[in-house]
Amino acid sequence: MKERGAGGTSNPKLRPQGKARVSGLSNPSNLKILGGSARGRRLDSPDVYLRPMMGKVREAVYSTFTSFGLYEEGIATRHLDIFSGSGSVGLESLSRGAQHCTFVDMARDCCETCERNIQWCQFDDDSDRTNVVCADAFQALRDPVSVGIPEGTVFNIVTLCPPYEEIVYADLLEAVANSPNLTDDTVILIEYPVELGTLPHVISQNNGGKLIGVRNRKYGRTVIAIYVANPTGRLEVASSRPE
Repeated sequence: MKERGAGGTSNPKLRPQGKARVSGLSNPSNLKILGGSARGRRLDSPDVYLRPMMGKVREAVYSTFTSFGLYEEGIATRHLDIFSGSGSVGLESLSRGAQHCTFVDMARDCCETCERNIQWCQFDDDSDRTNVVCADAFQALRDPVSVGIPEGTVFNIVTLCPPYEEIVYADLLEAVANSPNLTDDTVILIEYPVELGTLPHVISQNNGGKLIGVRNRKYGRTVIAIYVANPTGRLEVASSRPE
């Protein structure tokens, strides 16, 4: 892992995520929902640089989540999508059967785009189904009530797809590991660049608990790490794999 104070990568070809695109640049996203009730719906993209999760990666991620039983009938899965951008990750989860998704992004443009995409995918029929929070990701993880996430709310899935060069991963791991948003068996996904090396297999919590790594897969220069918080054994297929 990089030293504290370092970002994810120093590749000069990368555009700064969250900054406004200049006139004439094509929108790189061209996103759509890949599965479930909203399959095929094309998503709007904000007027900022984004590095959305690639379609093949999203498909693999949701295949994994489905294998964990997170979208089985009768399971009320609640999803927290941090660094949500256009909302494609959380919307995919809703499409596949999640009961609720809270989207968090600091950029107002991203939050407004996410709200439009919620309507376009027809997930706005129930006000309890979605919540769009325009706030700092670290504040949302450390003090969720202060950004409008109801006290005591916990999530079954937390996804973090940050702008690689704008965050310190050591700080992000600490924030999510100790977030009151977690409960036993919460599945946490963290996207990071291959240049970062490999994230720890086990992340300790301040209360003595642990996040246990169950997946660490490379897709080009993107790596997806999946952890389970204090696994009880309920997610039987989510066994510890120090890959």
